[in-house]
Amino acid sequence: MFDILMYLFENYIHSEAEIYAEHNELTDELLRAGFNKPEIYKALNWLEQLAELQHSDEIPYLNAYPQHAVRIFTESECEMLCVECRGFLMFIEQIGVINSAVREMVVDRLRALDKPFITIDDLKWVILMVLFNVPGSEFAYSQMEKIIFNEPAEILH
Repeated sequence: MFDILMYLFENYIHSEAEIYAEHNELTDELLRAGFNKPEIYKALNWLEQLAELQHSDEIPYLNAYPQHAVRIFTESECEMLCVECRGFLMFIEQIGVINSAVREMVVDRLRALDKPFITIDDLKWVILMVLFNVPGSEFAYSQMEKIIFNEPAEILH
């Protein structure tokens, strides 16, 4: 599923094409690219849930968390996110790239990947995907791009 998300992100991020223009067209394109239907449906569902996070009454992420809420990770989250990933999340929150609400959206989307272990690169791409979908996050998105693509080989966080 993550490969499909990356394919969509890389092919539509700088495109004028509307990603949700036609669900069947998108599914057909992904099938032609070699992805299987169950994984395609999971990826499209993941994207739909990302969009819903901002408008959900059940999970009001954008208003629920104070500006500087401390995040305590559960045992299962610690198993999924290594120390480097958790440190990176704290780092980008401390420098103002994300706030606590966006952090929670990122953690939610990471859990939805159904991967037992998230790499630091996976984390960075999910952060970009979330920022891309949060209105008003253009500056944060560009900051995150700079961090990802201009990062020194041995950055400390």
